[in-house]
Parts: sequence; structure tokens; C-alpha cells
Amino acid sequence: MRLGIFAKTFVRPTLEQTLDAVKTHGLDCVQFNMACAGLPTLPEQIEPTVCARIRRETAKRGIAIAAVSGTFNMIHPDRNVRRHGLDALAVLAEACHDLGAAIITLGTGTRDRHDMWRRHPANSTPQAWADLLYSVTKAVDTRVAHDITLAFEPEVNNVVNSARKARRLLDEIDSPNLKVVIDPANLFHEGELARQHEILEEAFDLLGRDIVLAHAKDISRDGDSGHEAAGKGLLDYDYYLQCLRRIGYDGPLILHGLEEAQVDECLAFLRGKMKSC
Repeated sequence: MRLGIFAKTFVRPTLEQTLDAVKTHGLDCVQFNMACAGLPTLPEQIEPTVCARIRRETAKRGIAIAAVSGTFNMIHPDRNVRRHGLDALAVLAEACHDLGAAIITLGTGTRDRHDMWRRHPANSTPQAWADLLYSVTKAVDTRVAHDITLAFEPEVNNVVNSARKARRLLDEIDSPNLKVVIDPANLFHEGELARQHEILEEAFDLLGRDIVLAHAKDISRDGDSGHEAAGKGLLDYDYYLQCLRRIGYDGPLILHGLEEAQVDECLAFLRGKMKSC
């Protein structure tokens, strides 16, 4: 495994300064966000010169783009919002070849109109699941012409809020280009943290063969709380890394959910854990 980071952890006025900050911390792998190039996360259009600049500047510094963030609310109650997200995702997918990126990350969304990370009781309804299937099917169809893998992340407040639902989505879509981002800090519903080994084991048993990207942050309590920097919470990182190794995962481990001032300490924590596992 190699360590990486969300590029937008470093808030800088230019792309070049952002990438310099990545290198300053000894990193050569990022999950990229188009915001780092002065655009929205999902732009309505991306000029070829922008892609060329991103690829040139990352290559100049020896930085690999492990994935590009493409998250939008895939079950927003307004179908026009969903349609706009899908159109913008198609633009991003088309640009990924020029960026040298093969993975776009997604969230599965919520019925909440204002915050795509807020839980909503209607997330568990059959209609929410039907809307998710429609959005993901359209997204996968968008991918076909561009040879891009779409990787969604199970998250307690979203419609796919468990490993079991993630497995169901993978099975129902049945596409080799739909995969999973694993972030254990997002898997524990209220009352479940005491069972974290059991829940992690189930997640890796169900999803292991489809995990293409791993995230690293931490959790202060169960439920909606996976917002701590790695090593600052209650997640058993020894067990998490053992689970990754058990499935033969050798891809990037991407830090996020941290402030820039925490980066060096978190990297030291993870490097120590990776050596001992």
C-alpha cells in the first residue's frame, strides 16, 4: 500500500502550490478534486488546457492521481438535480483519460434536499432505492465510452449505509466498472462501535473483491461521527490494515477528514501502523 491524501486538504491559491504542498509532506499520490484547479468538483465543462495543465504539473512532481472526486446526490428528491449531476459526471468521465485517472469516486446520496451527508428517513424507501439504481445505471452507461471505474462509498447517512446494501447494489447493477471505496469510519451505526471487528470483517467478506480505494480517517463515537483525523479516534487501525492485507489490497490508502496541521502526525501514525502489520 502507498499513502496518499485528498489534494484539497491543502488550501492554496493555485494548482501548482497545492501540488507542492503534497510533495512537501513526502506524498506522491492524491485523490484529486477539480476544485484544486479552480473549478467546481463537477464542472459543466472542462477545457482540454485544464486537463493538460493538471497532468503536466502532477507528472512534473511525480504525483499519481489515484482517483478523482465526482460526488453528487444520486437520490436527491428533485430529479433535475440528479440529471444535472449525471450530466456533469459525464463531463468529468470524458476528462479523466486526459488527466491520467481511471477512478471516479461517488457517494450514493440522501433524500435530504440541502445536505447530501445528512440522514433522511426516506432513504430506506423502495423509491429511494429505485432512484439510486436509475442514477447508478446511467452513471455506469456514461462510463462505458470512457473506460472509467466508478467507486461508491458506503456511508451511514446515505442510502447505501452498510456493507450489505453495498453488496446488493453491486449485485443488482452487475457491472465490472462499478466498485467500492472503503472507509471504516463511515460504517458504524449508533450502538455498533463495540462490534467494530465483527462489522469490519463482514464488510471485507462482502466487498473485498470489489474494493479499489481505501480511505483513512477516524471516528470519535458510533453513528454520524466519522470526522476525525486518522489516529485521533477509536478506530482499530491495526485490524483495519489487517483486513486490507487479508484481501490482498495493495492500492492507495488516502487520508482525509483532517486539517493541514495534522498531516505530518497522521502520516507518522499510519506509517508506524503499516510497518507493524
